[in-house]
Amino acid sequence: MNGNTNNENETAAEYNGHGGTFKNTLAEIDTPDPAVVYKDGYYYMTFTHNGADIMVMKSRTIDFKQAERKVVWYPDIGTNYSAELWAPEIQFIQGKWYIYFAADDGLNENHRMFVLEADTDDPMGSYTFKGQVTDDSNKWAIDGLAMELGDKLYFVWSGWEGDINVQQNTYIAPMSDPLTISGPRVLLSEPDLDWEKAGGPPYINEGHSILHHDGDVSIVYSGAGSWTPYYALGMLTLKQGADPLVAENWTKSQEPILKMDEEAGVYGPGHNSFITSPDGTEQWIVYHATTAPTDGWGNRKARAQKLAWDETGKLQLGKPLSLTTAIEVPSGMGIFKAAVPSAEVAFDHISSNVHTTAPLMIHYEIAAAETLTAAISVNGEQATTVELPALDGTGYAYADIPLDAGMNEITLSIQGGEGLIKAIELPRYEAEYASEGELGQAEDNAFASGTGIVIAGAGEGEAVRFTNIQVPVSGKYDIRIAAANPSESDEAELQVRVEDGKGKKIIFPAGKRNNYQTQTITLQLKAGKNAIILENATAELRIDYLDLIRSNS
Repeated sequence: MNGNTNNENETAAEYNGHGGTFKNTLAEIDTPDPAVVYKDGYYYMTFTHNGADIMVMKSRTIDFKQAERKVVWYPDIGTNYSAELWAPEIQFIQGKWYIYFAADDGLNENHRMFVLEADTDDPMGSYTFKGQVTDDSNKWAIDGLAMELGDKLYFVWSGWEGDINVQQNTYIAPMSDPLTISGPRVLLSEPDLDWEKAGGPPYINEGHSILHHDGDVSIVYSGAGSWTPYYALGMLTLKQGADPLVAENWTKSQEPILKMDEEAGVYGPGHNSFITSPDGTEQWIVYHATTAPTDGWGNRKARAQKLAWDETGKLQLGKPLSLTTAIEVPSGMGIFKAAVPSAEVAFDHISSNVHTTAPLMIHYEIAAAETLTAAISVNGEQATTVELPALDGTGYAYADIPLDAGMNEITLSIQGGEGLIKAIELPRYEAEYASEGELGQAEDNAFASGTGIVIAGAGEGEAVRFTNIQVPVSGKYDIRIAAANPSESDEAELQVRVEDGKGKKIIFPAGKRNNYQTQTITLQLKAGKNAIILENATAELRIDYLDLIRSNS
């Protein structure tokens, strides 16, 4: 059916999650040299963690602000890999997890590449140090990673030609396995372009990542001084089907594919990795950048944006996005799929910044002819039950559940065991990730559901626009707005409307600055994408989030 109509119970042609938006950065802490992998429903990130150890973060979404964080490995003291641990690269290769990293004994000229191998199939578990990854030259080396091409492996890294810090080149060598270089290194690229030399000497090629798209293979690297705002991304592209160990088979782009943008307030974008969206239909870049031209090696935080290609297959990355840009989440993000759909399923790593009541959306299938009931437990405690009406295909049911601050586990069990729980979602949209109108201003807030709020100023005009709100079926939905009215004496009105629709007013009683109350209205939403606008506040309101649940009215 056509998902753009607004008929009651119309089904979206392609429903792929409740959508929403996010904003850069991906973490509140410094995350220089981010390496991100998506696998089996989770994103994993490593980064240069003070140069002292290897940390891995785990998140169900591309937002790592509430992610699980764990130091998975500490170096031994007094070795040639004890100090200055740089740019760990987490990779899943040939059925195992590996982390490549550069380290030295306290002297930069002694930097070399090393590798850890996971002891289990859990990338957050323990690792064993497997030694140095080197070719016969055994020269200075950093920023290495494995490149898989067909059934062959190659190692790509940044290194010196000799023993003096004059320039860093891009090298490649064959590997016999993920731990071993099996042939001589080949020089692929020197920093010979003007933009690569900015801030030098030394002149820089480093921070490599591998991009696969429609049969094309590229090495995206960082050039210019990493301590300067001119740090930027360049690209080497391999001729299709050619031998990657022949330097002439690679073509270097003459201009950066991503560079600083003063208007957006983005400086030194570099050292990236590539990931897919959860449904595999999109490719995304994750890179670090700073917010001031004088930041140097400080304030480098991970950011993300979606890749695009023109009709000729050329990458069109565009400009880096500002921290105020609301970015549609990767396709399929927010759907937490059961590893094995069954009548009883548990979902872990459901994070919440505060203790709250949140909406839960359940994807299910049942073979029975009558309505069944599912029991919902949160962190081992019975929370509520929900009815699952019989229907053909996938059904969607809603409930409210309590969440504790921190990580939560949600368990669903269909009574009688005749159906399948396929996935869950939490259709909550944080205001600080929405688009700010002329009367809206986002700010951090430790008491908020997420990481912040939007202050809606009094007056005629738009304060917050929640774009990319997706629903699977058209109909009436209860829209819950959480906001604080800090006036302590006067109530405040707020108008809520669907884009191109009429608004409805809700009233927030007088309260205090961080006393968030929820008020509910019912709106008609079309199957597919919707936008909900909050506007025309009669007094200042501090807006926390918007929840969505199918209406029973």
